[in-house]
Amino acid sequence: MIKPRLRQQLAELTAIPSIACTMPEQDMSNVPVIETLANWFESAGFGCEIMPVAPGKANLIAVRAGTDPQARGGLVLAGHSDTVPFDQNLWHNDPFKMTERDGKLYGLGMADMKGFFALILDAVANYAKTPFRAPLIVIATCDEETSMAGARALMEQSKGQGRFVLIGEPTNLKPARLHKGVMLERVVITGKSGHSSDPELGRNAIDAMHEVVNRLQQFRTSLKKIQQPLFPVPYPTLNLGCIHGGDNPNRICGLCELQFDVRPLPGMEIENIRADIRHLLKGIEQQFGVSMLYEPATAGSGAAETPANSPFVQKIEGLLGETAGAVSFGTEAPYFRAQNMDTVILGPGNIEQAHQPDEYLEIKNISPMLLLLNQLIHYYCVQGHAKI
Repeated sequence: MIKPRLRQQLAELTAIPSIACTMPEQDMSNVPVIETLANWFESAGFGCEIMPVAPGKANLIAVRAGTDPQARGGLVLAGHSDTVPFDQNLWHNDPFKMTERDGKLYGLGMADMKGFFALILDAVANYAKTPFRAPLIVIATCDEETSMAGARALMEQSKGQGRFVLIGEPTNLKPARLHKGVMLERVVITGKSGHSSDPELGRNAIDAMHEVVNRLQQFRTSLKKIQQPLFPVPYPTLNLGCIHGGDNPNRICGLCELQFDVRPLPGMEIENIRADIRHLLKGIEQQFGVSMLYEPATAGSGAAETPANSPFVQKIEGLLGETAGAVSFGTEAPYFRAQNMDTVILGPGNIEQAHQPDEYLEIKNISPMLLLLNQLIHYYCVQGHAKI
């Protein structure tokens, strides 16, 4: 059974649109979600700071302070308040109306991951009259699904620091201490158009891009030599995502663009990978008589790893009776790790439902997640084990 208040808050969060999208016409403000959460957490005894990040975008930092002056750390429960866009035609119910069916709660962001905040509120309600020795910090960010702007702003301003961080991304209740990074890159070849009857009249951008693709495929093969067996795909990957060029079969192609992604393993630096790619592509401009631009399509987000001997990792493993593994999707963990916070990724949703039509959260996962949250709050905040 789901408590009436928890059910109501899940439904209210689902009903507030907070889509983050790289296309401006679909991008939305997340501020209404942040303001709603701030009201709820203030009512639960937290001090709340709404942190502006960009026009219409904000983070929430909610803190319930501890009484022990030596407990300068704290437990952080973190997640993002935005969702991805959706295709209404593929949904069987209103994405902004929570719908219960066959033991599942359907709604946009239910699994990934606005629903996590309602579960936090349900857990902290059990400690309304219990003093905390160490603080509990709840962080809700903006634009995780696009630019990671909210997490970057937290890191740049050193906001929301704690000792241990649980990120409630959808892992189906399985703990993860590692994930790959995300790099979105682009290559643009500018040649010279001309009549196709005489190839010498121009400089074909597609010919040059063909060589770019060949070299990137060779690079992709070389990446398989780098292995981390904890990942389902144990090596860094490179995917050729989209390519556009030319405008007519009887014209020499004057412009061609390729976009690709790289998923680096922990320990691989993004700028080093980009330097390797730049070196790999050297000589193509001279060979084909074209100009070439290679640049990031986005800033990218690094891989993350919390050591296996972290006390936080070991505590969660002990509570769940399961070894922390790795996930292939990206999260905000690198930004917390950059501030020396031990980070574990674990949530009640399933990544297989994330970014999909009819996104849902299985009701059977709610009670185990609430149990874990209560155990962590009691150990780290009530007993005060979350010290720096």
